Amino acid sequence: MRFLLSRRWILFFLTVVLLSYGCYLLGQWQFHRLAETKAENALIGRNLAASPAPAAGVLAVGREARWRDEWRRVTATGTYDPAHSVVVRYQTRNGSSGVDVVTPLRTEQGPALLVDRGWEATTNTGNARVHADVPGGKVTVTGWVRVDATGDSATVTDRSTRAISSVTIARTVPYRVYGGFVQATDESPRPSHPLAKAPQPDRGNGPHFFYGLQWWFFGVLAVFGFCYLAWDERRKLKAAPGPRKTEGATAQDVNV
Repeated sequence: MRFLLSRRWILFFLTVVLLSYGCYLLGQWQFHRLAETKAENALIGRNLAASPAPAAGVLAVGREARWRDEWRRVTATGTYDPAHSVVVRYQTRNGSSGVDVVTPLRTEQGPALLVDRGWEATTNTGNARVHADVPGGKVTVTGWVRVDATGDSATVTDRSTRAISSVTIARTVPYRVYGGFVQATDESPRPSHPLAKAPQPDRGNGPHFFYGLQWWFFGVLAVFGFCYLAWDERRKLKAAPGPRKTEGATAQDVNV
């Protein structure tokens, strides 16, 4: 087994060790992501099952919606301000192009609540406009709390955006706005032509478990491959017809 002390085999061994350790760490990361996903799904499940709470008790002006409140059901009563509606571009449902319509609800408490009223099919041109029916007078909205989007996608241009952010939309209206927004599940009274409401969130655990096993399998496979190649090299050396100089051995080693 002296060939294992050669420079080539030592470098090979170190490479396998680093590769296996990297696979172990990546597998651990996937299992940590699985645990985080399960915890998030448990929180979402509790929020979905809870009775609706007043929006003013969950959201606040000047404060982002808290992640622990996402998908919590809230209610608010007020009047819609369709003149300041914002269209969310490039939204798809079942392969069809469309937009979401976000309309501020001027609540009885004073601040406006941004309500994603739903989806409507449109041509995917990037500048689509809709004429969704908005209930007049007082409206009671029930929906899920959602946290703001960030980055350039939340920029509002010509009353349209690619992602919803109360921070950027608040700059386009002349009144205070609650942080976060609400994805409507019910409006009372109902509009004559309601928009398609969003489905409940996917609470699957994702592929993290199998990805974790896959990374660990790759690590074990690397170790097995090294052991097999070492065994095969040893077998070939033993089957050689005469003395064979192994890599890294000196002439004195061969003559002994």
